[in-house]
Amino acid sequence: MSSEHSAYVPNELLGRLVGFHLFSFQFVMDYVQLRFDGPTADMPVLNCDVLPVVETKTGLIAPGQLGYADALRAFIPSNVVATVEQTGRGLRIEFDEAAIVLHPDIEDVLPGPEIALLDGFEDGHWMCWRPGEVSFEDVV
Repeated sequence: MSSEHSAYVPNELLGRLVGFHLFSFQFVMDYVQLRFDGPTADMPVLNCDVLPVVETKTGLIAPGQLGYADALRAFIPSNVVATVEQTGRGLRIEFDEAAIVLHPDIEDVLPGPEIALLDGFEDGHWMCWRPGEVSFEDVV
């Protein structure tokens, strides 16, 4: 959660991505890393152990669908304009024209214990999301 012992506030850490832009994504074996760059020394990385869905005006593009990697690449170098972290919705990173969404079914999480990990902040704060825990209480 963080290098300090404090109460976690949903969307507080994820919300720090607003104003940053996605500068790269990388498929690593069975997960994807989304790397952000922005107006501070922070270099946030969102490791998605469950592959996110791309939501566009014309519909959803899921992992494995034709055009999935192209849909992720289209976010480069778009700025993050909003974020949502909420039980029932999971994680949502919004850009001008589309969004990256992480709200898996429990079957999509198995066999791994984690959904995603956000770190790379200069102050050492980080968050790991798991099924049944903060913002994913409904994924059980």
